[in-house]
Amino acid sequence: MKLYSLSVLYKGTSKSNLLKAAYDLSSFSFFQRSSVQEFMTFTSALIVERSSHGSRASVKEQEYLCHVYVRNDSLGAVVIADSEYPQRVCFTLLEKVLDEFSKQVDSIDWPSGSPDSIHYTALDSYLAKYQNPREADSMTKVQAELDETKIILHNTMESLLERGEKLDDLVQKSEHLGNQSKAFYKTARKQNSCCEVM
Repeated sequence: MKLYSLSVLYKGTSKSNLLKAAYDLSSFSFFQRSSVQEFMTFTSALIVERSSHGSRASVKEQEYLCHVYVRNDSLGAVVIADSEYPQRVCFTLLEKVLDEFSKQVDSIDWPSGSPDSIHYTALDSYLAKYQNPREADSMTKVQAELDETKIILHNTMESLLERGEKLDDLVQKSEHLGNQSKAFYKTARKQNSCCEVM
């Protein structure tokens, strides 16, 4: 999972205007980086131009996914990621970046702004922070922890029974269960097994 580009653009009437961008091109060879960066800038601008106001979309380009969010005030953002990166995390990042950008940069500067004239420095840190979606997004982190817990619980139950013992045998041998509990277990087992297909 990797993020390659994060851009903030202004959607004008005929074309879009790049306001600020950050790139992580470390996975490309040194000689390809400038061409890849130009392509990502061009693609981001084109996607914002073709997107309607107030829309979110994901566009597949080769093995990359370009996620775009254009607000009703014509401010837009694009993140380019690989196809494995979670879509929800991308849109969370875009919304956060656009909210922060609109608070720090005056809307009068958006139509005529350029990467050199706009003073907003958070894109590089967001791009670095969101490289690992589990650390950057709390819901993804919680989901990963739940998945790990399920694996641990599953492994624990298997390890308890891996010695060849069956749960039925353990219930029979148990001194802590009363006769009534054992009878209940046997009855429940019979009721559940009547519908099993062998």
